[in-house]
Amino acid sequence: MKVTKRLRISGRVQGVGFRASLADEARLRGLAGWVRNRSDGTVEALVHGDARECDALLAWARRGPRAARVDRVEVEEAAEAGVPAYFEQRPTA
Repeated sequence: MKVTKRLRISGRVQGVGFRASLADEARLRGLAGWVRNRSDGTVEALVHGDARECDALLAWARRGPRAARVDRVEVEEAAEAGVPAYFEQRPTA
């Protein structure tokens, strides 16, 4: 089953390679979507694909890369419309 989820990750998640690492993890899992920094210091991602792979990425996001400190991950269901066919990093919003 395919799902689409929007993630908002808080903590020490900028300047530690979080976006690039999350994009690599998503690509390894065959997921589509995007990730970007937010001007409020959080990281936001939209992920689409197999439900198990999305859950595995979510579990990874709760840890992040070695230098990160994840305090909170907010998850909500999202619409599939507008999801790119691959996974990309986007500029800060």
